[in-house]
Amino acid sequence: MASIDPYLMDRDTEIAMARSAGPNSVSSGAKVLVLGPHGYETAVEGKNGFVCVVGRSWDLPKDNPAFWDPKIHGPICLSAPGARSFLPIYLKKTELAIAGRSNAQIEESIIDGIAKGELPTPEPGSVSYMMSKQGYLNAFVKGPWLPHVMVFVPEIDPKALGSDLGDDVPLGAHEEKIGRYTTIEVPVSNWSDGSPSPLKGGGH
Repeated sequence: MASIDPYLMDRDTEIAMARSAGPNSVSSGAKVLVLGPHGYETAVEGKNGFVCVVGRSWDLPKDNPAFWDPKIHGPICLSAPGARSFLPIYLKKTELAIAGRSNAQIEESIIDGIAKGELPTPEPGSVSYMMSKQGYLNAFVKGPWLPHVMVFVPEIDPKALGSDLGDDVPLGAHEEKIGRYTTIEVPVSNWSDGSPSPLKGGGH
């Protein structure tokens, strides 16, 4: 990273984008973090245990060509267990990126931190909402993917959950070997603003 500046957003715009990740009944009472020159900082104090944030590109795998792409914005609202046990890893990645570490160095530091017990693995109840129409997850979808809920569980083969066994399985799952957990993604029928998702309308 040459400079943090390309990754910064207008504060009010970022707060609104972060809140758009979850349904209003969740995000309206959530703590909101925004990215500043020295890392994420609290913009709004919460009252329900949830934390909403707009993720940036350095949460991607180290070999992803978009690892340093400032256009990447992934609005996410995390449950209290997720905020305690998933968010610290992302905040550490941000700290390392701002400090000028390389893709490989960031990954190595996360692996080492988890192995030493300095960074957590997801607690039971670690759930996130990604229901925003405002995100930009990668150049392939050129915007958000589908509104979905993610559950973080201890490492398990995705096929044991039915993922990838057939197109009729209503969830996706993949192992995050770096973080030692498996993510379960369940698409939902509406975006956080209440409008129908592409799936509900018959699209893909």
